[in-house]
Amino acid sequence: MVKAVAVLNSNEGVCGTIYFAEEGDGSTTVTGSLSGLKPGLHGFHVHALGDTTNGCMSTGPHFNPAGKEHGAPEDENRHAGDLGNVIVGEDGMYYIPLTGSNSIVGRAVVVHADPDDLGKGGHELSKSTGNAGGRVACGVIGLQG
Repeated sequence: MVKAVAVLNSNEGVCGTIYFAEEGDGSTTVTGSLSGLKPGLHGFHVHALGDTTNGCMSTGPHFNPAGKEHGAPEDENRHAGDLGNVIVGEDGMYYIPLTGSNSIVGRAVVVHADPDDLGKGGHELSKSTGNAGGRVACGVIGLQG
């Protein structure tokens, strides 16, 4: 099993820790906790760059090594970094590799201000970003011991 972690921070009071665990079959379980978000859905993506020198804006676009359109985690046509939405205020397995040429380690995980429409919203940004709004918190994904 390979494990990774991302510690999320922002200037907007949003913070949290996200854990990734890749099993031998290639499936990855994503768990963690977030605080400081308004109730509701928030887009949740892996972005291409592990660069937070300019906050979340320097993390680049969604991680998309296959050049596909934006979609839901269960869609065949989706970015590798499309993790869908996190739900806040109501009390996973994804195929995102932690090893190999498409590894997400060294990239960034980003939480957005608004819901991800999963590429189905009809907005001009739906097929590229899910029209999920601003980047409210981010963190670099690193290997965990």
